[in-house]
Amino acid sequence: MAYFSGQQKLRLARSLLTKTSPAYVQFYITARCNLACEQCNIIYADADSREMNIHQIRRMAENFAEIGVCMVLLIGGEPFARRDLPEIVEAFTANDIHVRMQTNGLATREMLERCVAAGGHDISISLDSLEPAVQDRINGGFERSWDRAIRTVATVNEIFPENGSAFFGTVLMPRNLEHVADVLEFATAIGWGVSLVPAHVASPSHPRGFRSFDDDGVCRFSPDRFPRVREVLEELKALRNQGMALYDSDEYLDDVYRFVAGEPLRWRRRNQGVCDSPQLYFAVEPNGNLNPCCDYKLDASFPVFDASFPDLYRSGRIHQQVYGITRSCEGCMYGSYPEISITARFLAPFFHRFRLFNFGTEGRLVKRSEAEMLELAREIHARGEERRRRADPERVSPPA
Repeated sequence: MAYFSGQQKLRLARSLLTKTSPAYVQFYITARCNLACEQCNIIYADADSREMNIHQIRRMAENFAEIGVCMVLLIGGEPFARRDLPEIVEAFTANDIHVRMQTNGLATREMLERCVAAGGHDISISLDSLEPAVQDRINGGFERSWDRAIRTVATVNEIFPENGSAFFGTVLMPRNLEHVADVLEFATAIGWGVSLVPAHVASPSHPRGFRSFDDDGVCRFSPDRFPRVREVLEELKALRNQGMALYDSDEYLDDVYRFVAGEPLRWRRRNQGVCDSPQLYFAVEPNGNLNPCCDYKLDASFPVFDASFPDLYRSGRIHQQVYGITRSCEGCMYGSYPEISITARFLAPFFHRFRLFNFGTEGRLVKRSEAEMLELAREIHARGEERRRRADPERVSPPA
């Protein structure tokens, strides 16, 4: 389990209990990316957004500390496309804000070492399958992108502190539905966790950051596959209850099914049917403008690096702008947003995460060479394929 300082735990507890300060911020530090993943539209949605410089980011970090932010996710695009990423990490850790970095595998050993030295001990890597051809196809047809991700996994486990934290961000879509359990088994074996996110879809007339246009229908499940989606989610719950490292709560996973099936979501029901942005979380564009989330942009501009930002946040002016969007939003299943609301508003998830963050000892990173990681991943995938053939000889995975 990732190390949180005493101050960070206090901020997190205050946020979840009072719901007046952000537990979590997604900072899109760049729209640049070396991949064109099937389920992601961010390189287009934020293409016109310039990037903050390191001086503005340092001021932003100071402002975040003032309003009580506990954790920042550095996301893109591909965050490791920014050469100053270690300085960005340090800007937040110097203000006692927990940093999680994200990468698709582009991260080099040198950059990872510099980020670790800057205090970044928490990372998420996109991994959706243990079958290289399937992963490469999901990543936009970039060959050997799976191999590079596994190489980065091995490097993380070698150079991160033993109590560092590492997760796979795993998309749920037709192409990899039968492979998610394999990813979970692999993650558990090496001390990682898994956080599941269903693919989101938008129309070209209303593009959104992490929603695919899905022109060729690869991200939507057809109704005849809904029962199998439910089965897989129940299997994942069972594996988690048996000790595998799935982060997601039952409340969240049940809503993943509803989202896939086009049914109304329930995770917002204890907050009058709206999400908890901006009091528990919000997003930041590369240029520093605050947004409710990765889907929507505000008409008004609230630069998070501006000296007036803490006062604007505390005054409620930002909240009123955000509520204009969240009151009419149909809801999303972007992992951390729902899970933070669920943790803050449902007792069982709250106490589970409380124990996890304060007393958890599981998830120690297991050091293995790149060759050993590759072999382990192939063995787990081969066992999974054999189980699937035995369970249903007629069922085959969708072609890569």
